[in-house]
Amino acid sequence: MAKSYDIAVIGAGIAGASAAAEMAAEARVLLLEMEAQPGYHTTGRSAALFSKTYGPKPIRALSRASEAFYLDPPEGFSDTPLLQPRGTLFLVRPDQGEAAEAFVRDLGPGAAISRIPPPRAAELLPLLRPEYLAEAICDDEAQDIDVDALHQGYLRRFRALGGTLTCDAGLTALAPDGAGWRLTTRVGEIRAAAVVNAAGAWADQVAVLAGLAPAPITPKRRTALIVAAPEGIDPSPWRMAVDVEERFYLKPEAGKLLISPADETPSEPCDAQPEELDIALCVDRIERAFDLSVRRIEHKWAGLRSFARDKCPVIGFDPRAPGFFWLAGQGGYGIQSAPAAGRVAAALALGRDLPADVVDQGLETATISPARLAGRG
Repeated sequence: MAKSYDIAVIGAGIAGASAAAEMAAEARVLLLEMEAQPGYHTTGRSAALFSKTYGPKPIRALSRASEAFYLDPPEGFSDTPLLQPRGTLFLVRPDQGEAAEAFVRDLGPGAAISRIPPPRAAELLPLLRPEYLAEAICDDEAQDIDVDALHQGYLRRFRALGGTLTCDAGLTALAPDGAGWRLTTRVGEIRAAAVVNAAGAWADQVAVLAGLAPAPITPKRRTALIVAAPEGIDPSPWRMAVDVEERFYLKPEAGKLLISPADETPSEPCDAQPEELDIALCVDRIERAFDLSVRRIEHKWAGLRSFARDKCPVIGFDPRAPGFFWLAGQGGYGIQSAPAAGRVAAALALGRDLPADVVDQGLETATISPARLAGRG
C-alpha cells in the first residue's frame, strides 16, 4: 500500500529543503531526491554570495527579507555563522557607461552602493588593471554564504520536525489521484494531497510527467574554475569582482581564486560539465581585467542555473492543475533568497498570505506566480 503525505516536495536542493523545512511544522511532508545525496547539482556548485543588489526585483526583495535569517538563524540551525564579510565591485569599462547607468537606475535611490574611481577600486582589489576601468560600483554589504551549513541546517530542521527525506528516489510517473497525486518513484509508489515541483533543471520534466505543458524553465550552464592567486599573496581580504554586464566574475576562495565567464548556455537537464571554449573565454576575460596570468587550472566544474523567461522565480500553484505547486526558476539567486523563498512557498502551499515582512520588502505575488506565464513559450 502506498504511503500518504500531505505534501511531496520533489528535489532536495536548497529550494526544496528550505520550503520543506518550513512546511513540516504544519504538514506531513516527504522530500524526494533523485540523487544519492541532496544538493549534488546546482546547490553544491554555487558561487555562494549574498547580495541585496544582485538579481531582478523579486529576487532582491526575497534577498532583503532573507537577511534577518542569515544574521540570526534559529537556535541550533548552524554551528558556524552563515555569512562572512566580502563586498563586491561591479566593474565598468569605458564602453559600459549606459550599462552602469541602467544598473544603478534599476536598483533605485535607496541602494547601499557607491561609485568609485579606478585607483580606489584597485586598492580594494589589487589585481585590477586600473586602465581597464572607467569606474567601479561598490557594494560593501555583500557577504559570502556558507552554503553547506545553510543546506544542512534546513535538512536537520526538516527531520527534527518529523519530515521524511528519501534519496535515490527518481520520479518515473506523476498523475492526479482523486483529490491528490500519485507519484511513482524508483523506491515505490506514494500519494500526496499536493506536489511541490522543486526539481531545478528538471522542473519542466516533472511538469510533463504530470501532464502539464512546460513553464518553460530553461536550464543554462555556468562554468567555474579555481586558479592560484599570485605567489606570496593572500587574496582573502579582497572584494569579489563582477563585470557590470555579468560577463565574468572573480572571487577569493580559500586562499585561491574562483573565476567564471558567467556563461548562460541553454542546456538539457544533466550533470553539467565545463566545455573548453567556455574555459578559454573565462581565462581571456579575466586576464584582460586583472594582472593575473592563468598557467594552470586547479579545478573546474559547471552547474545548471534555471530561468523562466523573465528571470524571476516561479512560486505558486499551477492554475491548470489543483495541488501542483511550482518552486522553480531561481536562476543563480536561489541560495541567497532561500530563507524568504522557503517561507513564501510554505505560506502559499498551505493556503496563507505572503509573510508580512516579505511584502514589506516589495514582493508582489503576481511577479512570482505561475499564472504570469500563461501563453507559455
